[in-house]
Amino acid sequence: MRQFLLAISILLSITVNSQVLAPVKWTTSVEKLSGTEYELIAKASIEPGWHLYSQNVPEDGPIATTFTYDDGEGDFKIIGNTLEEEGHTVDDPVFGMTIKFFEKSATFKQKVVLEGDVKTINAFVEFMVCDDSRCLPPTEVDLVFNISKEAVVAPTEKGTDVHVSADAANTANSDDSQKGLWSIFFVAFLSGFAALLTPCVFPMIPMTVSFFTKQSKTKAAGIRNAIIYGLSIMVIYVLLGILVSLVFGADALNALSTNVWFNLAFFVLLLIFAASFLGAFEIMLPNTWANKVDSQADRGGLIGIFFMALALAIVSFSCTGPIVGTLLVQAAAGGSQVGPIVGMLGFSLAIALPFALFAAFPGWLNSLPRSGGWLNTVKVVLGFLELALAFKFLSNADLVLQAHILEREMFIAIWIAVFGALAFYLFGKIQLPHDTPLPHISVGRLSLGLLVLSFTIYMIPGLWGAPLNLISAFPPPQHYSESPYGVGYAKIGSGTASASQDEIPEGAHLMAPHDILAFNDYEKGLSYAKKVGKPVMIDFTGHACVNCRKMENNVWIKPHILDILKNDVVLISLYVDDKRPLSEKEVVESKLNPGKKLKYIGQKWSELQTIKYKANTQPMYVLMGHDEENLIDPVAYTPDVETYFNWLKEGVSNFK
Repeated sequence: MRQFLLAISILLSITVNSQVLAPVKWTTSVEKLSGTEYELIAKASIEPGWHLYSQNVPEDGPIATTFTYDDGEGDFKIIGNTLEEEGHTVDDPVFGMTIKFFEKSATFKQKVVLEGDVKTINAFVEFMVCDDSRCLPPTEVDLVFNISKEAVVAPTEKGTDVHVSADAANTANSDDSQKGLWSIFFVAFLSGFAALLTPCVFPMIPMTVSFFTKQSKTKAAGIRNAIIYGLSIMVIYVLLGILVSLVFGADALNALSTNVWFNLAFFVLLLIFAASFLGAFEIMLPNTWANKVDSQADRGGLIGIFFMALALAIVSFSCTGPIVGTLLVQAAAGGSQVGPIVGMLGFSLAIALPFALFAAFPGWLNSLPRSGGWLNTVKVVLGFLELALAFKFLSNADLVLQAHILEREMFIAIWIAVFGALAFYLFGKIQLPHDTPLPHISVGRLSLGLLVLSFTIYMIPGLWGAPLNLISAFPPPQHYSESPYGVGYAKIGSGTASASQDEIPEGAHLMAPHDILAFNDYEKGLSYAKKVGKPVMIDFTGHACVNCRKMENNVWIKPHILDILKNDVVLISLYVDDKRPLSEKEVVESKLNPGKKLKYIGQKWSELQTIKYKANTQPMYVLMGHDEENLIDPVAYTPDVETYFNWLKEGVSNFK
């Protein structure tokens, strides 16, 4: 029965994999903006289950979508950059970075100014798409923009329809964007509650609520005024979010996550916020602002209540300012123009809610804990968190520059130091400027200290290459390190893979982190396999292939599979997204797209896979003999360890 299920699994895998897929279809249209100014619109219609990557992708990430316009004749001028929709932004645990992509559809717009008699504008787009189990190699598609609005059929890539459409719809991925906005709202809401527990805000709750209940003629009037006060707080902070969105604009917000200078500026800003919370100084708005606003609060009525809320925002700025600033930075760096507004809505709701609730139920005030040193403790804990988060932005800048200043081990070491110091602080071993004497540690403080200490200890194995899945979105990816094997690694093992550097054959290398001998050239790998008398395993993969990394990290790492890969086969890993140029003698005309030249190494391997194996998805694994014939049907993404092991075992036994 087991063998039958295995056969069915492999059959289904090869059936799905052995086809040339084209899940993206492009349409173009042109919109006239003024006499000579036009907008070129390219729309990608994406089949369900697939996603197309953004134009703005960090270094060492997937292949970005790129548009190139043929303006060689000088008949038109490109204005600005190609704009894109909001899309969906996720923290990818494989690449260790924030990545933006599109599902269902994506619309791109480019402004141009005509400087001559132009009928059509030619362009091409290079893009990459993936689904949950495979990725396609980078694809180039020709685009034609018809200025005269006449329908034109443009040249196409094999299997990809490209034509001009007069009514290309601009359909955003609303479901995914809503998920991102809900995440921003939830984090901001929790941050608002954290701000409530600071020395600047918490004591204001009973004072303000008592004022409304005592100064109002009736209980209902007091409740009404407190609710208006809370709504005024929300209006003030939401206006701040709107201001940030208007100042930066959608284009700037989309660029924040990958812009070096923005990330460096945010790093410095969060260091300042952290120092303020830790007690080095206080960030305060001018006292004259508070005095003027406070004088307006005496006017009474709705206007007076609004200025009371504004006075609270100004007076409490030394505590709320760093939190608000961090929220705005995080929301803006997500690339959404609505993000800062949603963030301020969530934050202000958490701030305003207690005032309305305690005004409605004044008796609850008796249950509030008294003000004291614990409020400063909350502020210091937030300071440590700000300090840790600051290094994420420094890491972003370092990744984009590829400067290798803040590699994975250094980042994790800094976080271990920060959270270790926080644990010592909570245990009372460290005191900061505004702390009160601590005669004993409360149960709550001890529990939080133990939690932070456990988290600190959890991070320590990351110095030796542990994946640290709990914080995978924060440190640099594992390959961006002093050694992909981790600090203190010494090569161990047996068989071919443990060979010294002098014994590694020409064209091969030891593949990290498994120490497998691997070739990246088909001919050299095949020649070596014939020399040592072993079968070949071709690994059609990609630098930006998420599921390729999942297979390597979760399946190949198993001892019984690793033993076969090290000792029983010769591994040839062919990267279909390798952008290194081919040598002049290797540049040939494409067999799939006559008239086009193969320019990159990745295009060569992609065409080999498509022509020989009738497939263009990655990962794809082929076991073959020296006659280049398959020993067993190829398989694609196979996360089940035993199924993959049985496939390897059967293929190798067929060679013997």
